Amino acid sequence: MKDNHKTFLCISNYFKGSAFLISLKKAGNTVFLITTEKLKESPWPFEYIDEVFYMPGQDLDWDLEKLLFGVAGIMKTTKIDAIVALDDYDVEKATFLRENLRVAGMGQATGRYFRDKLAMRMRAHEAGVLVPPFSPILNDEEINHFADNVPAPWVLKPRSEASAHGIIKVYDKDSLWQNIHELGDNRVRYLVEQFKPGDVYHADSLNLDAKTIFCTVSKYLATPMEISQGGGIFRSANVPYGSEDDKDIEEANKQVMKAFGMKNGAAHTEFIKGKEDGKIYFLETSSRVGGAHLAEMVEAATDVNLWTEWAKIEDAVAKGKEYKLPKVKKGYAGIVLTLSKYKDPDLSSFDDKEIFFRVPLDYHAGLILRSDKHSKIRELLDNYAERLTNDFSTVAEQEKLKKFH
Repeated sequence: MKDNHKTFLCISNYFKGSAFLISLKKAGNTVFLITTEKLKESPWPFEYIDEVFYMPGQDLDWDLEKLLFGVAGIMKTTKIDAIVALDDYDVEKATFLRENLRVAGMGQATGRYFRDKLAMRMRAHEAGVLVPPFSPILNDEEINHFADNVPAPWVLKPRSEASAHGIIKVYDKDSLWQNIHELGDNRVRYLVEQFKPGDVYHADSLNLDAKTIFCTVSKYLATPMEISQGGGIFRSANVPYGSEDDKDIEEANKQVMKAFGMKNGAAHTEFIKGKEDGKIYFLETSSRVGGAHLAEMVEAATDVNLWTEWAKIEDAVAKGKEYKLPKVKKGYAGIVLTLSKYKDPDLSSFDDKEIFFRVPLDYHAGLILRSDKHSKIRELLDNYAERLTNDFSTVAEQEKLKKFH
């Protein structure tokens, strides 16, 4: 007889994943959550969580030894069957615990492919996946060789930060070296890569038994890097089904998942379609549900809730039972999101029937739309972007990185 009860330890430094926690509990499991004490007042679905453990500080402030000893203390009386990282920055913590406590799941070596942008590029290149020309910035001779042979502009990228945080764009060799010298010892935490102009796409997928069983391909209408460095309106929409972009990105995503050893769970992977050659280049991936409310956008288009289905996959794997993907709708959806001048912006004037979700974040103005027609989504996103720019949008200066993952 199969064991229909398991104990899951979930880790999140940020308030997210409520649908994941609820789904695990509804499946008859014990659900523990480790989060920061700064989120004690957040509206976690406490009725679906058996116990919450709080760590002092947030993210990089966590003492991993204390975390390890704390979880080991739990295991004295309760066997933990699975450890799940709900956020990008928690992947290292989860792999660290799995390795030390010998809990099944992704280990530290594979985890680096989903956190370390240098490891990602090296593995993708080895597997024959196209990546923009890149170099570690460890050896001076290698850096000079890169700068002398790869046309500028280039971007210095933090190896383990999320999204576009901390990226520095440079246009010549002198500027490259100036920035590297300013990094000091932290240069070890960066790589340099050729900046390729083009359209940026994201593939949001679910994976089971080392196979991609669900994938939605979307296109950023303003890239995360553009938003983080210049401000403006974040927009994305899924691409027409069966289009060349849809097929090419989906195939590239399968290659990346296979090369990186993704077995089970959710992934958010980004690619760029080169403006000059039209080829698909890998940018980065993560073993989680995409942020910035992209999960709600995917659900609006497909009726698939990535958080819920990821939890069901984890439950099925832990219990050795079959998982079945729900019926996937082939609709269209898009998101428009900006920082707002107002804590609680009044978006009541946005009242089209296509509105699916209103982003509930302070000092943000955002909407998710859905329709059976791709053209309608693009039309509304353009219209909404202009209105939000005129009436709500503001820009926050990007902070320089002081601590590194």
